[in-house]
Amino acid sequence: MRGIDVQQSELFSYGSVEDRIPAGHPLRAIRTMTDDALKQMSTRFDEIYGTEGRPSIPPERLVRAVLIQMLYSVRSERMLMEQMEYNLLFRWFVGLSASEPVWHATVFTKNRDRLLEGAVAEEFFSLIVEQARSRKLLSDEHFTVDGTLIEAWAGQKSFQRKRKGDDDPLNPPPVDKSSNPTINWHKEKRSNDTHESLTDPESRLYKKTRGAEARLGYLGHVITENRNGFVVDMRLTSATGTAEREAAVEMLSGKPFSRRVTLGADRGYDTRAFVAALREINVTPHVAQNDTHRRSAIDGRTTGHCGYEISQRKRKRVEQVFGWMKTVALQRKTRFRGLARVGCMFTFAAAAYNLVRMRNLTVQPA
Repeated sequence: MRGIDVQQSELFSYGSVEDRIPAGHPLRAIRTMTDDALKQMSTRFDEIYGTEGRPSIPPERLVRAVLIQMLYSVRSERMLMEQMEYNLLFRWFVGLSASEPVWHATVFTKNRDRLLEGAVAEEFFSLIVEQARSRKLLSDEHFTVDGTLIEAWAGQKSFQRKRKGDDDPLNPPPVDKSSNPTINWHKEKRSNDTHESLTDPESRLYKKTRGAEARLGYLGHVITENRNGFVVDMRLTSATGTAEREAAVEMLSGKPFSRRVTLGADRGYDTRAFVAALREINVTPHVAQNDTHRRSAIDGRTTGHCGYEISQRKRKRVEQVFGWMKTVALQRKTRFRGLARVGCMFTFAAAAYNLVRMRNLTVQPA
């Protein structure tokens, strides 16, 4: 018998959002690991928020909302709020009941900025790494480092000559204030010393590889361990020619290694200063050699070891991290401005990658 298409809104809904989520859904394990880390951050949240005034959005919900936005590639805060209006999975993960009102997008972004002030992203990332270490998923001997370009939220037309001190403020140069200004920079030499972006002054013009066009952006750096490819440390810096090597030494210098460790890297790290700096902190540089071996700082004593070949094979796994962060977590072209905000989102993206990786390695398929 054919059923009748009766469309009538129900007055009451029985059951909770928890009952609507399948028991084997991948987000259940990620939600559990996220909540474990957030419980340990209760003291940090107390330091950020005062004891008086009007209650704000709970910081735990803010962190979960940032994670769900990255896990499902939601490209804007307004779209995230729209999804949370009718998507029960998003509501459940963030912690909203089926009848709770969703925040306005502007309210959400302003409250999220408080996470930046309290360095919440860095502590959350560290706690996720500790969870992976407690489950014996990390290697403490073999690592890989690499960097990638994070394109800034600024166009090439915003990269204009810096104002000089002797410029007449009463007679500024003419500026086209239309939505698509006419700018002619043909035959004009542009560099970071003489020009800066009016949209994001902290971004820099940088070319990552030969033959590629120069873009405004930042450099994101990660160190992964070679056993399962977890991110164990990361940085976001200005885009300079030496930033990748400097960030690698900075990240490794703060780690108390109890034994000698190895570090794999591409040939961009093959400089005598970088190799010497690694040896000083008890790190064996398994860096790919330059095409011209006469210029290489890596000699036969390193390349002849069997571990060097293994590190060269394992180091390519760091590209999986960048691939996931750029395609899924929307880090290819950031939507934020300034080194601090872009770095905060880059840190959350690294934590989200570790959560997905840990879930895939620990949860048995049904």
